[in-house]
Amino acid sequence: MKLDAPTLVTVTVFVMVVMGALYLLSWSQARQTRALGFLGAAQVVGAAAVTLFGLRGVIPDWLSIGLANAVMLGAFGLIWGGARSFEGRRVPFAWLAAGPLLWLAACLVPPFYASLGARVILSSVIAGLCCTLAARTLWHHRGDRLPSRAPAAILLASEGLLIWARIPATLVLPVPPTGTPTQTVWVAILCFVALLYTVAVSVLFMALAKERLEAEQRRVAGTDPLTGIANRRALAAEARRVLAAGPVALLLFDLDHFKRVNDTFGHAVGDAVLIGFCAAARQVLPAGTAFGRLGGEEFACLLPGVGAAQAASVAETVRLAVAAMRPDLVPGLAVTVSVGVARSSGAGGAGDFETLLGLADRALYQAKAQGRDRVVLAGPGLRQVA
Repeated sequence: MKLDAPTLVTVTVFVMVVMGALYLLSWSQARQTRALGFLGAAQVVGAAAVTLFGLRGVIPDWLSIGLANAVMLGAFGLIWGGARSFEGRRVPFAWLAAGPLLWLAACLVPPFYASLGARVILSSVIAGLCCTLAARTLWHHRGDRLPSRAPAAILLASEGLLIWARIPATLVLPVPPTGTPTQTVWVAILCFVALLYTVAVSVLFMALAKERLEAEQRRVAGTDPLTGIANRRALAAEARRVLAAGPVALLLFDLDHFKRVNDTFGHAVGDAVLIGFCAAARQVLPAGTAFGRLGGEEFACLLPGVGAAQAASVAETVRLAVAAMRPDLVPGLAVTVSVGVARSSGAGGAGDFETLLGLADRALYQAKAQGRDRVVLAGPGLRQVA
């Protein structure tokens, strides 16, 4: 079956409008993902451009050439803006508008407007640059690792290279590959490429948005809402991972007389004390340490590959940092912490975390029995460190 140019253009416009509508519908349901709005607008704007291209010879040239290319370049700019928005970067609206404005300004120069090759080269340079910048934004990301990120970046880079390939083709071929209705072969090729990239880019960006949402849900599910550190479930999962790799030391913290703080100063002050403890502890704990809240005023920290003496030293550093806390707005409030330290003997699994936690809890109980505000190391004699 042979498809004529109007049919190919109609199919391309239809697919782009449908994809754009899906993007905008998804954005309306998840407004925090502004990238979906940018990409939906890019598809709709691109469909308008293809429509203007398809009316070449029916409408004035300044619409089917001048305005159509400006609108299409605007669509490519929106794709770059969507990539930047997805990565949480500032969207440079002035630069997004620079491509279409440069094109329109060039069209006001008669020699440029009269040269088909010059028009193809300039539009290809700008469109390819937008795709390349979008690919670079996704590739050099600052955020979470998402499975669809690399394929999306590679796809956009390949689109940019394919667009740029029109430049040497324009310089070599007798007639530049413009895809005007009279060039049925180029219409078929360009419409096929447009359809391919429209569908592929749409699918990958939808997958990226889904993966980002799922990652955020996992993060929220594993985060204590008050302090922002890991909750018990997330800490247990991390413990299973590090225990399988080798020996681990566990520090179990309990804020001294915390119930008295709540009863005397109120729960707002109690919450502030919990947040302050976490801030003080994280400042002195080794980088990358798994630190979480087990519940109430009880916290735990995992130190992979650390000996008993070194773990006790870290615990003492935290204890001193907490003792140095001075809540100036609440006179008479002093915050101290008791710490129980235990160490696994070797690689283990899920059950070993509870065993290790039990050992540290015994040491913590001993620290409280000895007067609190001290570190006790679990072992045959439950040795006090400080």
